[in-house]
Amino acid sequence: MSLVEQLVRDEELRLKPYRDSVGKLTIGVGRNLDDVGVTQAEALALLANDIQNARSHLEQYLPWAGGLDEVREAALVNMCFNMGIGALMNFHKFLAALQAGDYKTAAAEMLDSLWAKQVGIRAQRLALQIETGFWQ
Repeated sequence: MSLVEQLVRDEELRLKPYRDSVGKLTIGVGRNLDDVGVTQAEALALLANDIQNARSHLEQYLPWAGGLDEVREAALVNMCFNMGIGALMNFHKFLAALQAGDYKTAAAEMLDSLWAKQVGIRAQRLALQIETGFWQ
């Protein structure tokens, strides 16, 4: 037996946050999120995984998105990252305009949504990114 195996046995491997026996928010193999948190490197590793998941969802559900330029594709990945593919797929007019290359209409459709009201300046930046093709 190794130390890793012993700790997994004793602490358990949990992939979703839970409260431990003293009420601390915990994840993984006994990682105390309340007191220890995560390192910057761990947070960026999680981000990289989440970006890849968003890209994979776009490849699966919107294969044409891979033909967008880097800046507009990044805006779409940002939206997918934020709201999930299920909610993004409900943006029918936005997606149709984006696929057709009508970036002005796509940007307007983004801003005409509850999502835009919820995320505020983020939506404005991403809409401008879609419309202009420039990083915001």
